[in-house]
Amino acid sequence: TDHDLYHEQVGAAGLPEFGTHNNRRILAKTRPNTFNQLVNFEGLTHGTDVWANNAELLIDQGTATIDEVISCRDDIMTYLMHKGLLPKMSFDIMEKVRKGKGLKGEWIDEMHKHDVPDWYIWSCQLIQYMFPKAHAVAYAMNAVRVAWYKVYKPIAYYSVFFSIRCDAYDIETMLAGKEAIYAKLQDIQRRMNSREGKRVAVSNKEKALEPVLEIALEMYLRGYHFNNISLEKSEAVHFRADPDDPLGIIPSFVSIDGLGENVAHSIVSARQESPFISRQDLSKRTSLSTTLVNFMDRLGMLKGLQDEDQLRLFE
Repeated sequence: TDHDLYHEQVGAAGLPEFGTHNNRRILAKTRPNTFNQLVNFEGLTHGTDVWANNAELLIDQGTATIDEVISCRDDIMTYLMHKGLLPKMSFDIMEKVRKGKGLKGEWIDEMHKHDVPDWYIWSCQLIQYMFPKAHAVAYAMNAVRVAWYKVYKPIAYYSVFFSIRCDAYDIETMLAGKEAIYAKLQDIQRRMNSREGKRVAVSNKEKALEPVLEIALEMYLRGYHFNNISLEKSEAVHFRADPDDPLGIIPSFVSIDGLGENVAHSIVSARQESPFISRQDLSKRTSLSTTLVNFMDRLGMLKGLQDEDQLRLFE
């Protein structure tokens, strides 16, 4: 069933700054539900020794929430000023902590005098680098914009994702449907996560393909699908919504392994002059190799084309 094919706890796959496996694990743990919490998440995941063995432990123990832990450098100064420390000292503490230089003894004494919790002081002393809040806000805003399209305009989102965010394709698997995609994805992830290490071979293409198949599986499970690459409707380098199918996306020509942009553009340019009438015509008017034409034939892209450019007078 579809439930057996989907194991994600969050829908952040494919979102900038939120979509990595590690960041999705942190999302599942922190469950941000306000924009401010998304900003804090960005600070936590872009700092050094800000999340691991620091904020993560505080959240796990129930000592502090994602709203309370130290996430962005600016928050230290504003928090300490709110607690009553002088602005200059608050600023100096922020500057030292964000650079990983810890706290002076006199600062710790002053923080205690103003009821700064021990866990906050402990956290400051562990931090090695902190993200500026303005940068975290910019990242969060960008992710929210993309997430809006993923939720409300999924065909547009997936078309753009597969056009510009992919470094590899396995178009035969992607066209074969969710079960085939899931099987291929599971095989790659099993080998990537194997404790046998280097003895389990994972090619660079498979590593690049893993997030692509993950998004393709998600897309199918949401009720959308790829339709076959089309000599008439496919674009050279961009996936597009199928004008004849509200749930379908047509892959680009460059999604075919070994078919580069120049060859893809040659197909589009030739078809704009006149329709292809045969395999011979397709080969003659484009830069396609025999190998690529044969692969297209195997995909079922050449149905309706005769083999040669001969005029048939009698059927």
